[in-house]
Amino acid sequence: MMSSRLPHEKGFHVSWDQLHRDARALAWRLQDEGPAQGWRAVIAITRGGMVPAMIVARELDIRVVDTISVRSYDHQIRREAQIVKAPDMQMVGTGRGVLIIDDLVDTGKTLEMVRAKIPEAHVATVYAKPMGRAQVNTYITEVSQETWIHFPWDMALQYVAPYRGA
Repeated sequence: MMSSRLPHEKGFHVSWDQLHRDARALAWRLQDEGPAQGWRAVIAITRGGMVPAMIVARELDIRVVDTISVRSYDHQIRREAQIVKAPDMQMVGTGRGVLIIDDLVDTGKTLEMVRAKIPEAHVATVYAKPMGRAQVNTYITEVSQETWIHFPWDMALQYVAPYRGA
């Protein structure tokens, strides 16, 4: 039987509540992964990593938060990754004791670039796909490579017709 679902309906839809729960679960996993004196800083990969990084920073009482901006998508079209804003490298150093947080690792190209710049940081994502999983030290949920994750900041509430009937 052929599905009447549209391609965008085959993705993994994440609500604000689910993202909050998953980011808190990430913080819970990270609390024992850090140095004895605690994590020195969190670096969010913008834009997707900003919400989970804020939640992790709050849960682990990390006061130093910075960002690194890597552009690798134009909407849903993948392109060559480039760093468009770096964190305070004097504070970051080689990354020892620093958490890098992103919402998702897909192919791993973005994190490969970030790891080259900050090699000793601990990289954590909320969601991971198989191709990029090797770039991540800690993650919460793995999804298939073909799955498109729809994050809450990309969605709006609207009526959806039932599968059967009208």
